[in-house]
Amino acid sequence: MAEGHRHHHHHHHHNKVDAVMEPHVVDYKKEEKHHKHLQHLGELGAATAGAYALHEKHMAKKDPEHAHQHKIKEEIAAAAAVGAAGFAFHEKHEKKEAKKKYKESHGKRHHHLF
Repeated sequence: MAEGHRHHHHHHHHNKVDAVMEPHVVDYKKEEKHHKHLQHLGELGAATAGAYALHEKHMAKKDPEHAHQHKIKEEIAAAAAVGAAGFAFHEKHEKKEAKKKYKESHGKRHHHLF
């Protein structure tokens, strides 16, 4: 490739023959670890936002001149904490699904008799 020239390929052309020859393999262990990592980030975000909400609640009492501004920040932080907790809960579910799929793909199936 000549200096100063870069080829940018924005459109990907997929050959249907290649798709048949190379099936997509999912690494469920890697996926499980990924969701666990995101779950922990969500938990950390929820704890951080919750702590900030408590700080702003304290500041509203301590600084009555700007209490309204602190209450707004408190409510926003509380909403962010709830959102982050929801995200962590979602990722926990995704992690469980990946773990279940890993076990199924490795012959560890649950047999339900009833």
